[in-house]
Amino acid sequence: MNHPWIADRMHKIDASGIRKVFDLAANMKNPINLSIGQPHFDTPEVIKEAAKHAIDNGKNAYSQTQGIRSLIDKIQTSVTSEYQHPDRKVFITSGTSGALMLALECLVNPGDEVIAFDPWFVMYKHLTTLAGGTIKAISTYPDFKIDLDKVRDAITPRTKVILFNSPANPTGRVATEEEIRGLAELAKEKNICLISDEIYRAFCYDRPFVSPAKYNDQTLVIDGFSKSHSMTGWRVGWCHGPEFLIQQMAKLQQFTFVCAPHPFQWAGAEAWDVDVSAHVADYKRKRDLFAAEIGKDYEIIGADGAFYMFIKAPWGTATEFVTKAIENELLIIPGNVFSAQDTHFRVSYAAKDETLLRGAEVLRKIARR
Repeated sequence: MNHPWIADRMHKIDASGIRKVFDLAANMKNPINLSIGQPHFDTPEVIKEAAKHAIDNGKNAYSQTQGIRSLIDKIQTSVTSEYQHPDRKVFITSGTSGALMLALECLVNPGDEVIAFDPWFVMYKHLTTLAGGTIKAISTYPDFKIDLDKVRDAITPRTKVILFNSPANPTGRVATEEEIRGLAELAKEKNICLISDEIYRAFCYDRPFVSPAKYNDQTLVIDGFSKSHSMTGWRVGWCHGPEFLIQQMAKLQQFTFVCAPHPFQWAGAEAWDVDVSAHVADYKRKRDLFAAEIGKDYEIIGADGAFYMFIKAPWGTATEFVTKAIENELLIIPGNVFSAQDTHFRVSYAAKDETLLRGAEVLRKIARR
């Protein structure tokens, strides 16, 4: 029963998908956890030391809403060098999720439409709903590629934003440069804000990373340290885009998140110079290991970036299949958490090799039931 105090918008958000999985897993004694969307390695020591130093040296009050100057300057120098956009400004946010919320609240009026690619990161739909907008889903099944004709056909006078994520959660797919350029140029032609969620930028295994900002100087890019440096709990992200939009997002952050956690911004300034290529190489190896282990029983599409595989269930619905997996102590996520379809499941290979091998064994067993 809905309590009369609760706002209508909250009833449009369903938090049950992942929760049901964890409810089923609550009594597991030795779960094989391939569900977690975060790195399995700890935050590098030099970054932890920088955070401790900042705390010990009194960096514990509010920072400026826009972020500390040392971190902004490092990112701004890099962004200006990469894109050469005179109007592209950097802003430090309270995680990438905070940046997404600020962006959609600043861009979307009630009744506006936001195009997103199905399957998508779970927050896209719900943050659009909170902003009063409507998600217009474009299916990318079965190969998770972007069909520009479908995008063009989906655009209406109410279309305000296109949400794009590459490397993608949950599919792990890295879009081709041709897809990215086409999407960027279409957004520019139609005067629609293209938001590029680049949180998995570091994790590209089979082709170089390309940002749509290369082809559209009005693209809003959202990124952060959470995945690349295993700082998910530290809530330090950043975004860069045209100054008029960054100014509005900073204004809204002032009255919501206030600022990203101050001492962890100093740690972020240290993290910017930390090489994470060894971790990226290890995840590519894990991707290949896991794919080899299950490849005879499952078709793997995408998985050229991030640390996910989005795999079609070999029988039943994804929910039925995941329930069977959980009965076998394997924790994975059903695809309907990320999609209008209930056909696939998400595996995260950000885990120890031993865990991956145990998980692969269960998947082989239940595929051949």
